[in-house]
Amino acid sequence: MESSLEKIRIQKWIAQSGKCSRRKAEEYIAAGRVTRNGRRVSLGDQADPSKDVIALDGEPIRLEKSRELYYLMLYKPRGYITTMSDEQGRRCVADLLSDFPHRVYPVGRLDVNSEGLLLFTNDDTFANDVMHPTRHVAKQYRVTVKSNVKEEQLAQLAAGVVIDGRMTQPAQVRVLVEEPERVVLEIVIREGRNRQIRKMLEAVGLEAARLKRIAIGPIRLGMLRPGKYRPLTSQELRAIRSAIKRPQH
Repeated sequence: MESSLEKIRIQKWIAQSGKCSRRKAEEYIAAGRVTRNGRRVSLGDQADPSKDVIALDGEPIRLEKSRELYYLMLYKPRGYITTMSDEQGRRCVADLLSDFPHRVYPVGRLDVNSEGLLLFTNDDTFANDVMHPTRHVAKQYRVTVKSNVKEEQLAQLAAGVVIDGRMTQPAQVRVLVEEPERVVLEIVIREGRNRQIRKMLEAVGLEAARLKRIAIGPIRLGMLRPGKYRPLTSQELRAIRSAIKRPQH
């Protein structure tokens, strides 16, 4: 835990407690669900761990002095949403981790119709490093398109396209399988924008019939079966930490 003399950002407080990711904590704050000593807080507000009480929906969130850190990989099947709970009763990835006895949360997300590699942890710093675009951690996807794909479309995807009003960073794109009316692409990106691969394809007139994430940095899905999970090995942890690029100051 931080020194009692130091204030920390409230979203970091919530994430360090293991309650959720920092990004999710920011959503809770923006929605007005977080209080400090009974008063609603805003994004960027700080708190003193030695005297302030932070609560989510009225439930106090306590920082632990020390806790064990966990790192898992899961093969998310299609049809599951990337959240640890769902008020609408939809299937969520937490259902696949119901026998894991410790609280972890997903690192990034895959949309409900996508499948493949999803990381989980209770280490906020690790999660933020893997997700943050300035760290340039590569995400590798295998995408099936049920149509022919032109060289021009491949070149556009690789160079960058405009989605949600912003240009995507350059991507690596190559054809793995090419058949009449069916093409399998490998796409590697270093961003993590919402539904980015699907939106990139739509921008060049293509549609993903199947989208599977097969690697995050040096961590590969391998032979893990859909719906199953396992801890990351110490070798995998060292490898992905080495792949995280720190911004130059």
